[in-house]
Amino acid sequence: MRQQKNNSNGIREMISQFQKEVMKTGVIGKKMLTASRTNAHLKETYEELGRLAFEALKKEELEWYHPRLKHMMQTIEACQKDLEEIENQVQKIKFASAPEDISRKK
Repeated sequence: MRQQKNNSNGIREMISQFQKEVMKTGVIGKKMLTASRTNAHLKETYEELGRLAFEALKKEELEWYHPRLKHMMQTIEACQKDLEEIENQVQKIKFASAPEDISRKK
């Protein structure tokens, strides 16, 4: 009888610990989800700020002297040009009568 009580108490304690761990895991999960959303919002805001600064620098509305700035501006412009070319190639492929490898054509 006494051993049944000890076993019963042990099981209750184990269930209680399990419930606490599940609750903690849920709280941690919610915090991580909030952190993920906040991080995504921060990234989007940085990107928007970067786009605004890039446009202002191109229009000479903003002056900023930094050793990496010229290289970064050139990289952005090259990437934009590459993306435009890729989009043009995709459009040609979409509307071509037959599939054609135009990836090597310039």
